[in-house]
Order: sequence, then structure tokens, then C-alpha cells
Amino acid sequence: MPRWSKITLRIFIGLVALVLLVFVGLGLYVNANKKTLLATITTQLNKNLNGSLTIGSMDPTFFKGFPGVSISLKNVVIKDSLWNVHQHTLLEAQDFEVSVNTMALLTGTIEIKKIGISNAKIDLYTDTSGYSNTAVFRKKDKKKPASDKGSTDAQLKQFSLSNVNFIVDNRKGHKLFHFEVASLKGDMDYSFSGWEAQLKLKTLAKSMAFNTRRGSFIKDKVLEGPFKINYDENTGVIQVAQNQLNIGKDPFMIAAKFDTSKENTEFTIDIKAPSILWRDAANLLAPNITEKLLMFDLKQPIDASCILHGDMGPGGDPEINVTALVNDNVLKTPGALIDSCSFKGVFTNNYEKGKGLTDANSAIKLYQFKGAYTEMPFSIDTVMILNLEKPIATGVFKSKFDVAKLNKAIGTETLKFGKGTATVKLDYKADIVDFKLHKPLVTGTINVVNADVSYVPRRLNFTNTAVSLNFTTDDLFIKNIRLQSGKSIVMMDGRIRNFLNLYYNAPEKILLNWQIRSPQLHLGEFLGFLESRKPVRTAKRNSKHSSFSEDVNNLFEKSKVDMHLRVEKVYYNKFVGTDVMADLFLSEAGIGMKNISVKQGAGSMKVDGNITQTGKLNRFLVNTTLNNIDIKSFFYSFDNFGMTTLTSKNLKGYLFSKSTIGGLITDQGKLVTNSLSGDINFDLKQGALLRFEPVKSVGKFAFPFRDLDNITFSNLNGKFDVRGPLITINPMQINSSILNMDVAGVYSMSKGTNIAVDVPLRNPKKDSDITDKNEKQARRMKGIVLHLLATDGDDGKIKIKLNKNRKKAE
Repeated sequence: MPRWSKITLRIFIGLVALVLLVFVGLGLYVNANKKTLLATITTQLNKNLNGSLTIGSMDPTFFKGFPGVSISLKNVVIKDSLWNVHQHTLLEAQDFEVSVNTMALLTGTIEIKKIGISNAKIDLYTDTSGYSNTAVFRKKDKKKPASDKGSTDAQLKQFSLSNVNFIVDNRKGHKLFHFEVASLKGDMDYSFSGWEAQLKLKTLAKSMAFNTRRGSFIKDKVLEGPFKINYDENTGVIQVAQNQLNIGKDPFMIAAKFDTSKENTEFTIDIKAPSILWRDAANLLAPNITEKLLMFDLKQPIDASCILHGDMGPGGDPEINVTALVNDNVLKTPGALIDSCSFKGVFTNNYEKGKGLTDANSAIKLYQFKGAYTEMPFSIDTVMILNLEKPIATGVFKSKFDVAKLNKAIGTETLKFGKGTATVKLDYKADIVDFKLHKPLVTGTINVVNADVSYVPRRLNFTNTAVSLNFTTDDLFIKNIRLQSGKSIVMMDGRIRNFLNLYYNAPEKILLNWQIRSPQLHLGEFLGFLESRKPVRTAKRNSKHSSFSEDVNNLFEKSKVDMHLRVEKVYYNKFVGTDVMADLFLSEAGIGMKNISVKQGAGSMKVDGNITQTGKLNRFLVNTTLNNIDIKSFFYSFDNFGMTTLTSKNLKGYLFSKSTIGGLITDQGKLVTNSLSGDINFDLKQGALLRFEPVKSVGKFAFPFRDLDNITFSNLNGKFDVRGPLITINPMQINSSILNMDVAGVYSMSKGTNIAVDVPLRNPKKDSDITDKNEKQARRMKGIVLHLLATDGDDGKIKIKLNKNRKKAE
């Protein structure tokens, strides 16, 4: 070994030996002077206390603090001067290890290099008046010169906590922070303006309540991570640099600022969670907020950030500002599932500055909200939810979708949609009850084009339908409707006054005013209105769409409709009418008819009445006025009114009539003939009876040389009383081209026909030249008179025979 190496090695060994000798000497010195040093340390630490610090025992721990001296203190207790009043001990530590500067000990000064606290409880207590037991620490008087130049303030270089119960209990501010610290290690560096600390923490948060009346944030969550903290003595500000902190299983980026220069320490905490599940984030908040937020859920993680600003005094809740970024997620709400959901969400509990940090001054804003409900895409530029005590939501809802997708949303019990496109733009304002929009007020438009739709309860089908709904503040305008059902085409415009108020509160009071136009209308295609409603299937009552579907169904059935029709041509079975005008009133009870007028050829018909829906059979009462109606066409149009003997083929002329008829009509539009009841007054002008077999069968014997195929009437009038299948013919005189007759009796549409017919054999042509009406009337029954009786035959047809009973009566 070279000579210089040997010399260097000897010097190093000598220095190590010297240090060991000094360290052992110091250890022996400390051990020999434990009581004196304990008193010195206690006195030094009590210099800056308004209270007391007591130490149970002290022992040196030689190698832990090497090359300094480490002292283990047992049962260290710090109490403020008012401990007897509030009984909250600031510090109770079973193990308190202090490492001091060796050289400073030799000069009689204490410079604390490290403090380690284990198995301890730290309780920072503030009573309801604002007094805190931290008053035990005196604030440094910067203006007062140091009087004791032989000693310095104790400076802490390192510290650690292990198994420490740390509590901040502020009764005045209703705040409680409670942490069970498993481990905390920190390094301190000092400068002229303050200090800097590097910390590493692992703790269980038992309570982090900014307002104990609302509960704790991050309750029972483990917090683990490093911190870098700076303190400026001039400003009294503590800065916590942003760093990653794990809360539970989720990583957060945390930064904070605490201003201790204020009477109540102000703080700002900046929290960022770039990827956290909604439920995990909700479970970190106070119970009153968590309960509400867990009514919602997002399937994929979100990017969330939160800034808390408040003070440790009696200021109540901190100001909370939360921002969340959601992209292409699945949102679950109490009433719906939103796919492809994206938005930027903002929450604040200080919406209007100066009005307090309360639920009433809280707001939620959702920007550029987009999603799809049952495959129907929609967007809302800005959703505003104000006043979380009584939440009110506002926004502009926009959507464009295939109407067939509505089937999945609202069910098919009431309306079933086929093809077609809907475009929606609605401004809405609504209360929020149980996190659902409640009775929203909407303005805007809904436009549907080229749609196929079925109204299921009435089995009505429409194709190529178009509709435009315009919601105003008070009324609903329904414009540009085009309905096509089979061959019928209908154009409609409507209005409902006070629509939304009545829709939510009294749907039975809704009155829809319709103006309806049609080039052609086939009434048979709308017989569903006569049919009893099909019951809604109860299997889907508990489905997510049942509430809306039932509301719509309830609206259709309970609302009233006032219809004003103008139809160019109307068809019903064989009936064809033109220039139809009608006022119809539809309600849950049935249909009211007023001012109905129809032209048929050169004649016209006017009708009013009502139809009461009672099930498969519907009761009706109709008043009808016929003016110059072609009787042949009229009988043909209405299937001869159920008669089989007298049909349209046997009639000719123009009918004038007034009638009141009631009865039953099936949901298929068929008359129940035995239910009819009413009166018919008629006047037939230029009439003729053509090839009527009952007359021909008698006339071919009684009047062989007269034209029985074409019996003409100059004027024929009479009155019929209808009672079920029986039609009572009031005594009626018939003056025809071949004979005169008096008729009275009962005609039955089934069985029971009994009509007395008195026929004089005198040829009416013999009296054709008589102009005096009285003389002509006196002559009409002169000569031989046949007394005939029309009754039912065995084959069901009417038979004519001599009325023998009439002869006996005479």
C-alpha cells in the first residue's frame, strides 16, 4: 500500500474513533443528567405556550439519532390554560421521540432536529364562542427583540406520526375533521420567510365535515400520497403544491391554500379526478348529496374537478364549484336511460354572489348536452337547474328522429308509429320532483312528416301523416295536419287554450278546436270512434314508459274535441254526399252533432243529434230534415232501411221529410232495427211506385188493364211512428195514377205486419178533369171498394188478402 494511502486510512479511522468517543460521551452525559435535561427541554418547550407541557419520562436512544442525540419521551401531554373548562387535551402521546443537535447541547441550547409521535391523540378544539385550545401556542412577536441570546427557538427539521388520532373539532363553525393517521413522515427546511415541508401520508378519514349538520365528505376512506407544503411567515399563507393523492382506490390531484393570517383560517382546495366512476365520486360526498346523486349513474369514468373555498370559522358550508366532463357515456336517470351521452357539467352553491352558500342559491349547468333516448338522438344547448331546495330546470330541447322509435319510448298501447320523421325544438321550464321533470312548461315546435300512425284503442290507422305542433306560453296550436286513412284524406288545424295547465291538472277540461277540410271522406274508415275502447294491457304498467303512455292515453280519452268539418265529398257505405258541413263535439261520453248539412244530387239533408257510447252498442238520437232528396238514391244509400219488400228499385220521386229517430248502432256502424224509436213525417213529390210486387199481385186481377208497373203520385205525405221493428202508418190517403187508396196499420221489419188497405175500384182518370178539390175528394171513394189486408206470409214475404174483419165491422 502506498505511504499516502496508509496515512489517509489512519486519519479516517482516527476521526471515526473520535466521533464514537464523543457520541458515547454525550450518551453517558445525557444518561447521567436525565432529570436536568428533561427539565431544560420542558422549560424550553413551555416558553412559547399558554398552558402546560408535561413529560412522564425521558430516555436516550443512542443510535436512532446518530450522530445527534435522540431522546424518547413518554406520556407527553399538552394542555391549554382553559383545559379545566372544556376538557379537550391538545396532545396526548404515549411515545414522543425528540432528536436534538449534539453541538447545540454542548453550548446549552436545544435545536430539535426531529420529532416522532406514536400512539397519540391530537385534538384541536374550538368551542361555540370561538375559543380554541390551540391558543396554547403563543404567536411570535416580531417587533420584540430577543432577550435571551443564549438560546434559540426550537426548529423542527423532521417529524413523523404513527398511529395518531388527529381531530379538528370546531363547534362554532360546525366542522369536524377526524383522521386516524397510520403514518405521516415529513422533512422541514427553513428560510428567512418561512418553511417548506415534504410529507408522505397514509390515513383513514373518519370525518371530513365542513358542516356537521350535513355530514362528512370522504367518510371511512383511506388517503395515501405525498405533499409539498410551503409556509410564508410574512403573509401567513400555507401553500400545498399539486400532487397525486389516492382516496380509496381512486387517484386525485390535490392542491390547496390556507390563509392563517385571517381570524378564521381561509382555505381553497383544488381537487381533480381525471378518471373516476360516478358512483365512486358520489360516495365521497356528504350523505345528503350522495343520496341524491346515486339516483343517477354513468357507466364509464368521467373527468371531474372541484374547488372548495371557505374558512375554518363559523361560516357554514364552503363554496363548492364542480366541473365534470362526460363523453360518449351511458347515463341512467330515475325515468330513462340515455345512450351516447356527452356534456360539460358545472355545479356551484354560490350562483348569485352575496346570497349565501345554500341549496336555494345552488345551480347546475349542463352545456352541450347530447344523447339518445331509446335510439332517438337529442341535444340541449344549455340545461340550467336553479334553486336546489325547489329545483327549476330550463333549457332548449332539440331532436330529429324516426317516429317509429317512439314505440320503444312510450309503448304501443295507445299510439303505434310506423315510418316518418319528427323534428323537435322546445324551450322548457319545469319543477324537479324526485329528480324528474314535473309539469314542464314548454314553448316551441314539433313537426312530423310522412308518418304512419295507428290509434290502437280505436283501431284507426293513418298513413302519410304530417303534423306541426306549436306550443306557446298558454296555448297549443296544431297546424298543417295531413291524415290519410285508406281513401280518406283530411287536412286539419287546431287549437287548445291553456293546454299545459289543463293537461297536468284537469285533462277532462281540455277542449280541442278543430278546423277540418277534406276532398273526400270515407266514414266507414272511422268507425273506430263508435267501437268500445280496447283495454290497455296491464302487463306493461310498471315499465319505464308506462307513466307517459298512460298520460297520453288519459288525454285522448278524457279531453273534448270541437270539430268543424268542410268536406267536398263524403262516402258512407252506398251513400255519397257533397259539400258537407258539420259541427261535431267529441267527448268521453260520445259524439254530439250539430249543423250537419249534406247535398245529395239536387237535394240536401240536415242533421243534428248525438251518439252516446255505452260499449259495443251505442245509443243515438238524430233529428233529420230532407229537402228534395231523390228517394230512389236515398233508399239505396241506406240499404232500404232494413226493408226487404219495398226497396229503392220500387221507388221514384223527391222526398221532403222531418224525422226524429233514436236507437242503437253497433261499433261497426250497423243499425239495430229493433231498437229504433221515433217519428217520420214525409212528403213525396212526383213520386212513383215501380214494379212493386204486393200491389201487382192484387192489381193484375182487380185492375187488369191498368199500368201497375209505374204507379205515379202527384203528392204523397204521411206520418210514420217507429217503435223497434214496428212502423205504425198513421191513416194516409194515397192518390195515384191507377188507383186511390187509404192505408193504415203496422209494417214490421221482422214479423207482425198488419196493414189495412181500402182500394176503390173507380179509375182515378175519370176524375182527372174535376178541378174542385172538395168534389174530387168526395168522389175518390165512390163505387166498389176493396178492403185488403197486408200481412206476413208463411214464406216471410208480405201477402195481400181480403180484409174480412173490416167487412164485418162495416
